[in-house]
Amino acid sequence: MGFETLKPAEIEKRSFAIITQELGMRTFPEGQGDIVKRVIHTSADFEYADTLTFSPDVVRKAQEALRAGATIVTDTQMALAGINKTMLASLGGQALCFMSDAEVAREAKERGVTRATVSMEHASKLNGPLIFAIGNAPTALVRLHELIAQGVCTPSLLIGVPVGFVNVVESKELFLGGDTPYIIARGRKGGSNVAAAIVNALLYQIVQREGF
Repeated sequence: MGFETLKPAEIEKRSFAIITQELGMRTFPEGQGDIVKRVIHTSADFEYADTLTFSPDVVRKAQEALRAGATIVTDTQMALAGINKTMLASLGGQALCFMSDAEVAREAKERGVTRATVSMEHASKLNGPLIFAIGNAPTALVRLHELIAQGVCTPSLLIGVPVGFVNVVESKELFLGGDTPYIIARGRKGGSNVAAAIVNALLYQIVQREGF
C-alpha cells in the first residue's frame, strides 16, 4: 500500500476535513466547534465532542483576555511547550510554568503539598489577565478553587482538563456552574496536550479573524 506525500499544512487540512466528516450533523455554539475539533485532532478521541463543557460566553471572554495580553499559566512544561508562544506574543501575552521553579519545589517540600498547589499560589500574584491551562494536576484545580473563593485570584479563563483517576473528576466538577469562565473536559480524560490545544484553538481564531 502506497502513502501520499503531503506537506504538514496539507496533512492538517485533510485531518480536519476527516474530523468534520466524522462528526456528521453535530453542531456547536459559535467558536466552540473549532476548539472541539482541535482537541480531537490532538487526541484522535471523538468523545471530547461530548465531554468538553463550556461556561456561558466563554469563548468571547477568553479572546478578550488574550487580546489584552493575558498571561497563561500551565501546570506542566509539556503544556507550556505546546502553546504557540509566537502567536501569543503577537497579542502581548506570555506563557509561564512554575513547576520547575526551585522556590516552588522548596516550599512544596516544606509544607508537604504538591508543587502544583504552590505554583497556583505563585501565579495568583501575577498582574493582568490570567488564564490557567491545567492538564495534569487535580491539586492545581483544588487550590485555584480555594484562591478564587478567597478573592485572591480572579481568572479570565480556567481550562480544566487533568487526566487520571484520583480526584480528577471531582476537581473538575468544582467549577461547573460557577462564576469563573471555564472550558472543562468532564470525566477522566484530558492531558497537557489537550490543554495546549484549547489555548491554540483560541489563538488561531483571533489570528484568522483579525489577521494578527
